[in-house]
Amino acid sequence: MIGVPDVQFGEELCAWIVLRLGVAADEESIKAFCRGRIAHYKVPRYVKFADELPMTVSGKVRKYVMREISTEQLGLGAAATIATA
Repeated sequence: MIGVPDVQFGEELCAWIVLRLGVAADEESIKAFCRGRIAHYKVPRYVKFADELPMTVSGKVRKYVMREISTEQLGLGAAATIATA
């Protein structure tokens, strides 16, 4: 999970999920699964499915790249400028 800009709260959660071969899921099923197991404020507002996560050469996840991609795809660019002001 990563934080993406939000006007009201500053940041909201965005979950990036890589599904295993032959497994199907949708955004609502992921959120419903989380609601029964974790606190309500930890349930991701956005869910993004990806084929793979952006990685560094040494195999670490590049979270700043994930944040940039999520912000762009979700159209949160205006929220980013307001949240940082």
